[in-house]
Amino acid sequence: MGKYIVAGNWKMNKLPSETYDYVKEVVEATKGSNCEVVCCTPYVCLAPAIEAAKGTHVKIGAENLHFEDKGAYTGEVSADMLVDLGVQYVIIGHSERREYNNETDETVNLKTKKALEKGLIPIVCVGESLEQREAGITMDLIAIQIKKAFADISAEDAKKVVIAYEPIWAIGTGKTATSDQAEEVCGGIRKILADLYCEKCSLEFTIQYGGSMNPGNAAELMAKPNIDGGLIGGASLVAENFAAITKSC
Repeated sequence: MGKYIVAGNWKMNKLPSETYDYVKEVVEATKGSNCEVVCCTPYVCLAPAIEAAKGTHVKIGAENLHFEDKGAYTGEVSADMLVDLGVQYVIIGHSERREYNNETDETVNLKTKKALEKGLIPIVCVGESLEQREAGITMDLIAIQIKKAFADISAEDAKKVVIAYEPIWAIGTGKTATSDQAEEVCGGIRKILADLYCEKCSLEFTIQYGGSMNPGNAAELMAKPNIDGGLIGGASLVAENFAAITKSC
């Protein structure tokens, strides 16, 4: 449906001294991939990553931003700072940020609007816990997350946002939603977007699946009509594995 985008989320991995060579590895390994290839790195790795990706097909993203332009926010990084470096994508609302850093649906909305204002492409994460899935409220929860994330965002701007469905119970656990489970939720997300905006608009969104996507399951997951790529954790840290996923598109 939407543009295929495969983004690696390095999380708190790799050193700045390793980054340049590793991104060059990714550039070589992912040549010929039929999708947008993105490496989202820790803040301290952004500069060497951007230098290594310059003039290539690989785009660089950050793992977070602050919703204010400047001020007394010790330890935070603004959208302007990211843009000044040459960053193009930014992950917003990852479940680990929600759990460990008190990220809320409201701050996700503020950050998404700020990213759009500054010309960054937000990758907005949504997903349910195992307890919520077993309670049968997966789509209720995700509908709330989507509606709050897109509050006061126009259809024209909304279509620039990438949505990553990441079931919390499948992140870093080795467990993966079946392709049918992932498709059911990603299709449900598209329906929510159709209700928020319009049917035609909803077809233009890129909806990724994240949560232990790997070279062994990527092709089956991305063969589903509502899955337009992936937000990749552990597998993005090995260029060969990441490349295999990008080529599954």
